[in-house]
Amino acid sequence: MKNHIPLVNLCENRRGKRGCSRNLVPEFRRCEVALTSYDFVMKSSNFRIVPLATEVATAARRVVASGAPDHVMVVANSPNGFPCRHCLRWARPGERMILFPYAAIPAGHPYSESGPIFVHAEPCKRYGATDEYPADFRKGRVMRAYNINYDMIDVEVVNGSAPEAIIEKLLQKPETAFVDARSVTHGCYTFRVQRL
Repeated sequence: MKNHIPLVNLCENRRGKRGCSRNLVPEFRRCEVALTSYDFVMKSSNFRIVPLATEVATAARRVVASGAPDHVMVVANSPNGFPCRHCLRWARPGERMILFPYAAIPAGHPYSESGPIFVHAEPCKRYGATDEYPADFRKGRVMRAYNINYDMIDVEVVNGSAPEAIIEKLLQKPETAFVDARSVTHGCYTFRVQRL
């Protein structure tokens, strides 16, 4: 997608303190913004949930208003068919949503792909309970583990009762750099999970 804005990821610097440093891999940019209210850590896990960046959702709202053909306004007509990747909840019937292409894996890699995702047409609060697995997505998700080269190295379907255990299992592999949650039926990107 043109003008793709990479997710900004909070990391620790080499001394174990929160700091601003950069990694050469774009999706692993470290702390380019100050801490905000949604930056929490899991209390009992070694990972955190990373929803779609607010900058990406804001850009989608701006682009749909410009009339771009690859960004369309739709109205949710079912309670479980329009997941917002920014607030990580299902849209209620009647809510306006923006459908647009998003590339979670950057271009130039074998697993690169651009797929459709939704965000609310009206500004919504970014999912802030990054220390909790999003309640709306305990079913119907598949967890794909990737290495630092963006190669998919493992995959498991969430059974509804223990997505946290599946994520922990995938992150036990030392080569796992991150895990992406996707729709089990449509394959669309939902959110990223990063090791602390």
